[in-house]
Amino acid sequence: MEQQITKALPTMIEKATDPQLKQAFQTHLDESQGHVAKVEGLLKQFGKDETITCKVLSALVSEAEDGIKDAADDAVRDVTLIAAAQEVEHHEIAVYGTLRTWAGLLGDTAQADVLESILKEEKHADVLLTGIASRINTTAETRDYATAQ
Repeated sequence: MEQQITKALPTMIEKATDPQLKQAFQTHLDESQGHVAKVEGLLKQFGKDETITCKVLSALVSEAEDGIKDAADDAVRDVTLIAAAQEVEHHEIAVYGTLRTWAGLLGDTAQADVLESILKEEKHADVLLTGIASRINTTAETRDYATAQ
């Protein structure tokens, strides 16, 4: 999941026009690269080094790509990017929250702590995107959609 995100975020950074949004995506890319290393470390503890493609993330990335292509107006594109990013964040929050809980139930506090640290960063990214959306959505709302499309 995190590897897929690190591949998708550079395009989102490139397509975003709002400087604060670009920075949020760049920060999350940096965090996601760290998440890849943390998750790989957890998997190695169980003798796993293979990765599989997350079908949910593939669908979310595909939908985001369509939204980027369809949005001719910069502000509308930024809103679309935020919506796509928050869908991804919510999926990550669900996955990491579940894994953290399972690790805790199994008594593996070290793994639960690693997963909790990732979960906190995902929640922070979602809050940050919500704040940016509050400002950008107002800008996009004022656009004349008849001429933007």
